[in-house]
Amino acid sequence: MLKVLIVTDAWRPQTNGVVRCLDAVGRELMGRGHSVSYLTPEGFWTFPMPTYPEIRLSLVTPMTIAEVIGREAPDCIHIATEGPLGLLARYICLEQGLAFTTSYHTRFPEYVAARMPIPAHWTYGFLRWFHEPAAATLVPTASMQAELAARGFAHTRLWTRGVDHARFAPGEKTEFAGLPGPHLLYVGRVSVEKNVEAFLELDVRGTRIVVGDGPARAELAAKYPDAVFLGLRTGDELSAIYRSADVFVFPSRTDTFGNVMIEALASGLPVAAYPVTGPADILTDPECGAIDEDLGAAVTRALALDGEAARRHALSFTWASCADIFLDALVPVRCRFGTAAAA
Repeated sequence: MLKVLIVTDAWRPQTNGVVRCLDAVGRELMGRGHSVSYLTPEGFWTFPMPTYPEIRLSLVTPMTIAEVIGREAPDCIHIATEGPLGLLARYICLEQGLAFTTSYHTRFPEYVAARMPIPAHWTYGFLRWFHEPAAATLVPTASMQAELAARGFAHTRLWTRGVDHARFAPGEKTEFAGLPGPHLLYVGRVSVEKNVEAFLELDVRGTRIVVGDGPARAELAAKYPDAVFLGLRTGDELSAIYRSADVFVFPSRTDTFGNVMIEALASGLPVAAYPVTGPADILTDPECGAIDEDLGAAVTRALALDGEAARRHALSFTWASCADIFLDALVPVRCRFGTAAAA
């Protein structure tokens, strides 16, 4: 059995695909008898990331990270994020000659460019530098893998995602009584990079329902009073919302995967999206969703699809398979802690 250390700047109480993925994979591996520990912002002083306050950046020294790695003495190290903890863990691994893997979860270049006048190619240069020493960089979709390869990223490996098929499943439609149908649903962060306004501007009949929170929520709620903003929902309440809708709309053009899409599919909810990375990789069965540069046209087609086909397609996404890929990509640290870095 392996002792695995996962380093991540993204962790609870954040609610996003990175946290869900790392938590689910860890639970799957522990269920198989492996030991999984997490190096997260918990226990450190943190400050809010500028323009993205929900993300807390850790204030910690290299010595502290070295002490944590030495105390955990893992067989394998995976650095999941490119934030302060990821940077320091990378530094310590290189200094001590420890092999590690990384993963690419988020299009930070596009997110940063949407908020600040920083060219995306500068940020991609930083990310390429960050991931270059890794034994493997895990990437969520084939199209994202091809895009990164074109930008000079090496040794990438495909790492798909899973979904809890018991929690997200078809069932009785208990929500949205009294709201005009069809019920069009968006679930996710309400922020500029998610392109939520494209969903709210759709010229289609029915009620647009937004689940999630974020910096753009108040502005969008005021601008689109006919839409229903429910805020953050989790657990059984979120499951009931998914299965009660008629179509799931995914307007983002910048996500690397889009876990919410497979949650919707598992709930028997066809998906409408743009033909970009994420939707193009997930919605490979035309019976489970529709992709189109005209998002309204995609919604119209998705409304005519069968929820049973969506559910069947979602069954191919499992956390067991996701954990298998992760486990296969891990590499042993290969040397004792405290040794000098390899020349």
